[in-house]
Amino acid sequence: MTQPSKLSPTRLVRKFMPINRDTSRSGGWLPGHGFALPLTGPDARRSVGASVSLGRIGSLEVRLARKASEIKKAQELRYHVFYEEMSAIADGQTLASGRDADTFDEFCDHLLVLDHDVAERAKPFGRRKPRIVATYRLLRQSVAERFGGFYTAGEYDIQPLLDAKPDLNFLELGRSCVLKPYRTKRTVELLWHGIWAYVLMHGIDAMIGCASFEGTDPDRLALPLSYLHHCARAPEEWRVRALDERYVEMNRLPPESVDMRAALREMPPLIKGYLRLGAHIGDGAVIDHQFGTTDALIILPVASLNSRYINYYGSGAERFAS
Repeated sequence: MTQPSKLSPTRLVRKFMPINRDTSRSGGWLPGHGFALPLTGPDARRSVGASVSLGRIGSLEVRLARKASEIKKAQELRYHVFYEEMSAIADGQTLASGRDADTFDEFCDHLLVLDHDVAERAKPFGRRKPRIVATYRLLRQSVAERFGGFYTAGEYDIQPLLDAKPDLNFLELGRSCVLKPYRTKRTVELLWHGIWAYVLMHGIDAMIGCASFEGTDPDRLALPLSYLHHCARAPEEWRVRALDERYVEMNRLPPESVDMRAALREMPPLIKGYLRLGAHIGDGAVIDHQFGTTDALIILPVASLNSRYINYYGSGAERFAS
């Protein structure tokens, strides 16, 4: 067996996901367009900042969805990635609509990356609009409390954490996907620039959400799951456990058998990215048979964010501000 790596988990994550040290900016920062201070406004269906561009790199722009038609386009993108490209199983309604949709979509914010160099028509004679090439679904705690809670609560017992930290403002991240030709460094950077701007805009203190491994056999994922258990599990004050009826043990290999380099190579890019940012992992995995995935809970306190990340995007999210 390969000898376990002697490098620390943090150094390994940085090694396998190097930070771009190029300080050039594709988008200029106009005075007053940063987000160093949280904005104020009504906590309504349409988020504060929905009309604001959250960043731009070349032809790509990140912003929130502004109308129902854009949310539908995001749902179509999710359907293409989750059901046509990956192994999610569509019910009759999902198959007929060609959209990945649920009740949470109605009151979430939808972060979009649009390509202004590729225009599409929603209708045969409609106006051409920039193509939506990536999306993230964002659910603030204040909104979740009014509309029945977080999506994550269907897999993890998050209420004790929320109760233990009543002064913190949580944000749930989910339904992340990127169109295949756009799975590049700049698209991911732009998505995270948009999330950082949103965090500042709404005074978010901690982010949570499920991230997935492809496949539903935890034994085939024993190495990366064990790595997460031994090297990235949340400290006690932040620990959240999978619901008892859905709990899948992540501690599948003893620490001395975990080759950290190999584990990181098997880690999905999204989870690896969260680790690089400073995220913790919840206790236990969850099998999602509908989507054909094994899920891990991501817990990311803003105070734990890697300082290199904040320095890269700017304390006011000004790096790619348009």
